[in-house]
Amino acid sequence: MRFRHRDEIWRDFPDLVPGVLYTEAITPTADVAAAVARHTATALDRLARTGESAMPEIQAWRRAFAAQGVKPTQYRCASESLLRRLRREGTLPALHPLVDLCNAVSVAYAIPVAVIDLDRVAGDLEVGYASGAETYETFGGTVEQPDPREVVFVDGEGFAHARRWTNRQSGRSAIGPSTTRALIVAEALHGTAADDVPKLLDTLAGALRAAWATDPAPAILTAAHPGFDTAA
Repeated sequence: MRFRHRDEIWRDFPDLVPGVLYTEAITPTADVAAAVARHTATALDRLARTGESAMPEIQAWRRAFAAQGVKPTQYRCASESLLRRLRREGTLPALHPLVDLCNAVSVAYAIPVAVIDLDRVAGDLEVGYASGAETYETFGGTVEQPDPREVVFVDGEGFAHARRWTNRQSGRSAIGPSTTRALIVAEALHGTAADDVPKLLDTLAGALRAAWATDPAPAILTAAHPGFDTAA
């Protein structure tokens, strides 16, 4: 499978720094509690000093959403939504070890992190503007069609695996008990993203090695080198 951002995304968002990581041998029984607690504590410490809306990582995504015609206080990037929940409740829900780990790292860095079950993706996966003909499945099982020009993750059969870019993933490719292969995508637009995204990937790669004894393959994408190929 090949993952890439289309040229139109690089043209309209030249500050984008995407990091991707492919991992195998995922099981639902790994113990990530210590790592989740550590990264959650980092996020809580930062939240005690500043609200999520004031963080440069979140402000950059708010500007990007506004540029797409999406109201940023109605549809928030995933890391902002998680930080808001963490601030209100003091913890994040336990869903699956891989999701829990990625959510904890996401709030620690205030950067959206998507986690996609690759066995639920048809063909290649691209980030680009929707035509309006794509099919999106919610976590509740209902079907929606993205708005034309909305940024989506779309596969070779027209299934949208995320709506409004970093706002909401699809239930179709959500991580579950049967997941063994996953693509992790972290995307940032703020001023220090070129330093922060590689650090985030290194953090996740180390945690994956510790929890699943897997050897994840990370990469930073650029407009000159926009594609990432997973192992066969």
